[in-house]
Amino acid sequence: MNSNKIFFILDELEKIYHNEKRPPELGHEEPLDGLVLTVLSQNTNDKNRDAAFTKLKSLYPKWSDAARADVKEIEAAVRTAGLAHTKAARIMQILEIIYKDFGEYSLKKLAKEKSEFIRGYLRALPGVGAKTVACVMLFDMKRPAFPVDTHVTRISKRVGAAPLNDSPEKISQLYESVVPVERCLGGHVNIIAHGRAVCHAIKPGCKNCVLSEQCDFLNS
Repeated sequence: MNSNKIFFILDELEKIYHNEKRPPELGHEEPLDGLVLTVLSQNTNDKNRDAAFTKLKSLYPKWSDAARADVKEIEAAVRTAGLAHTKAARIMQILEIIYKDFGEYSLKKLAKEKSEFIRGYLRALPGVGAKTVACVMLFDMKRPAFPVDTHVTRISKRVGAAPLNDSPEKISQLYESVVPVERCLGGHVNIIAHGRAVCHAIKPGCKNCVLSEQCDFLNS
């Protein structure tokens, strides 16, 4: 791990995107909303994810309504997110488990627990990986976490903040071990913004990149 490079990334991107100074509102009052949204986001883009979530909530305003529906109906509702058969089944399983554990279709009780317990509980749910856990903790529960997607992975490895063979989960752990809680949300969003605008997977805009001075990818 190169913590200096992690802070180099955060500091330089904050000068451009300012999401640490003005953190976006990405969370939900009900953390279960955020969990289902993030499950829908797997292997698709934000537009398709949001369309699927909006349709699901319009048909089933309460999660108790969704839980009583047939899984085929849930599958049809979330079809725009892709992998609808798998995602619908996971959503139904998650709803069943949460109701069994908390007596309601809500994660507000879980949000009051210690972060270590929250992380372990969410990670044990079907189809929920490290990124989903980090998103729900950071956005919906205001807990310390640093989600790592393809943009964060790519930029971290190119600049040398993380080893090339590290998994996204490992990179998430690296960031969480050194980044102050108050910088996690804005820092995460800044990196994603830079990945979308400049540091593309193919043909990155290196000439216009504020990270180029310390970029191993460019200077190798």
